[in-house]
Amino acid sequence: MALGPNNQPKNSIEKFESMLKTDNVYFFDAEDFEQIIHHYLDDGKIGLGKKAIKLALEQHPISIELRLLKVEVLVFEDNFKDAEKLLNELQDIDPNNEEIYIQRANILSKRDNHLEAVNMLIEALHIADDCYDIHSLMGMEYLFMDNYEQAKKSFIKCLEYDESDYSALYNVIYCFEFLEDFDGAIVYLNDYLERNPYGEVAWHQLGKMYQQKEMMNEALSAFDFAIIADDRFIGAYFEKGKVLEYLGRYNEAIENYEFTLKIDDPTSHAYLRIGKCHEKLGNDELAKYYYYNTVHEDPLLDKGWLAITEFYFKKKNYKKALHYVNKATNIDSENPLYWKKSAKLYQKLQNYPEADFAFRQSVNLGNYELDTWVDWSKVLLKLNDYDSATQVLLQGLDFYANEAELHFLLAGAYVKASDFERAKEQIKSAVKLKSKKPAFFLKLFPEFEKVTWVKQVLNASKKAST
Repeated sequence: MALGPNNQPKNSIEKFESMLKTDNVYFFDAEDFEQIIHHYLDDGKIGLGKKAIKLALEQHPISIELRLLKVEVLVFEDNFKDAEKLLNELQDIDPNNEEIYIQRANILSKRDNHLEAVNMLIEALHIADDCYDIHSLMGMEYLFMDNYEQAKKSFIKCLEYDESDYSALYNVIYCFEFLEDFDGAIVYLNDYLERNPYGEVAWHQLGKMYQQKEMMNEALSAFDFAIIADDRFIGAYFEKGKVLEYLGRYNEAIENYEFTLKIDDPTSHAYLRIGKCHEKLGNDELAKYYYYNTVHEDPLLDKGWLAITEFYFKKKNYKKALHYVNKATNIDSENPLYWKKSAKLYQKLQNYPEADFAFRQSVNLGNYELDTWVDWSKVLLKLNDYDSATQVLLQGLDFYANEAELHFLLAGAYVKASDFERAKEQIKSAVKLKSKKPAFFLKLFPEFEKVTWVKQVLNASKKAST
């Protein structure tokens, strides 16, 4: 039963959903069905999209566009066999339909055959009237293949069709950045801005490229133009603040960060940067206020917790610093930076067993920085655990074979373990590197200053190195 014209819903979507709720069957043009199906697919409502396709094909069984939408869903669900079967049928009917090639490329891409997907898209280009979407898809395929030069060319083609496509512009700049061609990006963006002087995104990206080149005055000008083009552009204010902070103009930086808080909801990153500026200005209470706001806004932002910890560390308030880094570790026990900072604080507080445990956790989670191996070995030497200290230092040397300090520390560990021959070899290795003088060994281990053989080895090594 059909409703009268005065009772029917106002648009196709409402009409279709009304039909699903009743036993009424309405007729839709093929174009109306396309609109309905696209609406559901774009909203991620695949189930409703499939229902619409089924009903559409019952009313318009020979519509190529509707059958291609069915292919799109089949590909989305990884049902490649049925999709290819339907594409073969459609190609026999309409061999010059570029959407058939696009869907074949989509299947190839999902099978990780990106080169063949590009070749299929090139076929589509030969027959398509509107090439914009095809160039965009090609750009993505080139990105999958890490071919940033070709990807850049494809996205530039997109911008030739539509210069307001900021997604393509971001992708172009991403390719320039990955290729580390910052000069090329600057030239391209300046050329783009000649044609689009009020393109706030382009000004913003140009500013970031100048930052990469450490051309800070030029970066400031670019961000100012981005703000002129759009005075609510949060990213431009934030990046301008970072440049001003880099230049030591902390009060101006704070003003720009505060603009971002007024324009939109506060962000932890803005609070953090304001806190850093106040700390550099010596405004300790304000710095603490903004650091606490940082972790309140985003408890998972490691930089916030580390900023508070570092603040108290600099004040030599190690217990309070430890309190905050431990709170951070309780939130995210898989963060190696938390464990490392915790280890350094335990070391300062001379709680060497806890420091050993924290350094071990940090390394197990992937922190292999030089000072980690140095400080951890010193902790183990304080614990008189010479075997463990030796193992840690040997691990450190796997990463930093030419670091004299590690060789000197290893020599000290061997001396303490009464392995004098190995100690001598490590002292000689350290001195050969010439990055540390032989006297540095006695700075690390002043207790060996009066040991005769140690003095002899150091003097001999010193003569050999000059």
